[in-house]
Amino acid sequence: MPRRLSRSILLGAALAAAMALGACRDTGKGEGKLFEISGKIFVFNYRLARATYVVTLRPLQPMGEGQVVVASFQNPAGGAPLVVEQKVWPKLNKVSLESPALTCVVKDKPYAIAISIKGPDGAVLQTIDTTLMSTEDQSVLPDRPLVIDQLYTANPDLAGHPDGKLPGEPKPDCSKGM
Repeated sequence: MPRRLSRSILLGAALAAAMALGACRDTGKGEGKLFEISGKIFVFNYRLARATYVVTLRPLQPMGEGQVVVASFQNPAGGAPLVVEQKVWPKLNKVSLESPALTCVVKDKPYAIAISIKGPDGAVLQTIDTTLMSTEDQSVLPDRPLVIDQLYTANPDLAGHPDGKLPGEPKPDCSKGM
């Protein structure tokens, strides 16, 4: 009987421990992740002849005052990453990050993105690493913007070239990004 009793006590203790651990699991509140990626895309703006990364983060818990998101985008042309810093506005339901204009984007190549969420004191609260692949090559863009102002005035440099491609236009050196 003592052996059966000790087995029951051991089983009961294991069950209680499992329930306690289950109660401690991260539900997205408290000390868990602050943000998750809700969207990421390459944006090819044909009218402006430019490509950019766009990443959107969704908060998983209330955002704090003074938080900052820093995104480091791999530079498709090679060289140093492109770094963007965005203040977190606690009343908004998302944080959108857009890179500066890119050159040398290649179709189906994964590009690295590293995101850090920092507190008001500069301490890193969360990091997110991801990649993004383009479904298009940057060569689909015109050589110059199709319009030159807010009134969408046609770019006079492209007169006679409705496709936006200029013969003899110098192309960016993309050898470092390969």
